[in-house]
Amino acid sequence: MIELDGPRFGPHDGGETTALVVMLHGVGADGNDLIGIAPMWAPLLPGVAFVAPNGPEPCDMAPYGYQWFSLQDRRPETMLAGVQSAAPIVNAFVDRELERHGLGPDRLALVGFSQGTMTALYTAPRRPAPVAGVLGYSGALMGAATLAAEATARPPVMLVHGTDDQIVPFQAMAAAEQVLSSAGIPVETFARPGLAHGIDQDGLRLGLGFLKHVLSV
Repeated sequence: MIELDGPRFGPHDGGETTALVVMLHGVGADGNDLIGIAPMWAPLLPGVAFVAPNGPEPCDMAPYGYQWFSLQDRRPETMLAGVQSAAPIVNAFVDRELERHGLGPDRLALVGFSQGTMTALYTAPRRPAPVAGVLGYSGALMGAATLAAEATARPPVMLVHGTDDQIVPFQAMAAAEQVLSSAGIPVETFARPGLAHGIDQDGLRLGLGFLKHVLSV
């Protein structure tokens, strides 16, 4: 199995790691795309380490960056097969990182952007034990039809999405909320008016509050 790695940051004070945030980037990017958020969050998240692994595959639609799975064929069944293949790779990375820091899954939060959100939302509810939370920006829920039957964990989820997103439709957030809630997964959603496919300052502020809450820091 492919072993992931990527840039790391923190804890801010250089002390013991008491919680971990794993950040999953969007298609065509790499870990450096999201790890840049860590210095903004870390001073208010004492003891939290951040790691942003590069996706397992080189991006097949660009001459740079990585992907969690291919988006060249966007038929739902093909994309589902892609995220299903990515999930064990993400789980193995998460498990290694938790072991390395001597932490339980309740001390881990997943943060995703776009395809990283899709991957996190598929993976987290199917883990044996719940992580502390999942924060998803500009993403969508995959595997919706089987989620209720397959969910083995129900971590709290926060979704943030721009109303003017032309890459992943804004409506994907409401669709995800409905399915997650129906599966017994607590979810809160925040629309960002006028925002395209990205993360704005209000989104960062909301995400920071969510992480402080679920990680109890």
